[in-house]
Amino acid sequence: MTARPLPLGVLASGRGSNLQAILDEIAAGRLAAAVRVVVSDVADAFALERARRAGVPAVVVDPKRPGGKAAYERELADVLAAHGVDLVVLAGYMRICGPTLLAAFPGRILNIHPSLLPAFPGLHVQRAALENGARFSGCTVHFVDAGVDTGPIVAQAVVPVLDADTEETLADRILRQEHRVYPHAIRLFAEGRLRLAGRRVLVDAPAPGAGDAALVHPPLPA
Repeated sequence: MTARPLPLGVLASGRGSNLQAILDEIAAGRLAAAVRVVVSDVADAFALERARRAGVPAVVVDPKRPGGKAAYERELADVLAAHGVDLVVLAGYMRICGPTLLAAFPGRILNIHPSLLPAFPGLHVQRAALENGARFSGCTVHFVDAGVDTGPIVAQAVVPVLDADTEETLADRILRQEHRVYPHAIRLFAEGRLRLAGRRVLVDAPAPGAGDAALVHPPLPA
């Protein structure tokens, strides 16, 4: 018997390139999930147009509505629940999740951040990587908690920082990896393979081949 596709709700504030990567993986049959609704706090966010093109309901929830953040998040949670969402995916959602939303979906909100957390949380992370002379950067998928990019880490992709990099070139290379690792993390959740052990996320039946493998930059001599 085929498992039911995991119902996703996506929150986005901007262009929604990670949303598109998720939609593409679903359409290709590589991710057993279904985006049930895309919700934005920005009325003209291009992510909403991506949703409409894919036949997915696109909803705007105004964060400036009366009642403050709690009322705003209650409406978000109501919209997500009305569409039968099991997992909430943040895709360029530029607001910190508060207690109302976290309580509505405990342990069921994922985010992706363009650094190797816990290094460089928050904004302007490529600038921070370059200013601090990091040899590697990358992206991190993590469960969302009450902090800023502090939740338990699910998956990471590593990108070398090149001497000629600018914030823009580094961000572009990291974004290409985001489009790979985010659907992968959602797939692990959909397959029921993620277990929380304290601050660690353990993966049941991990793929072989890790062992002593390491990335070194600048490269070691052959």
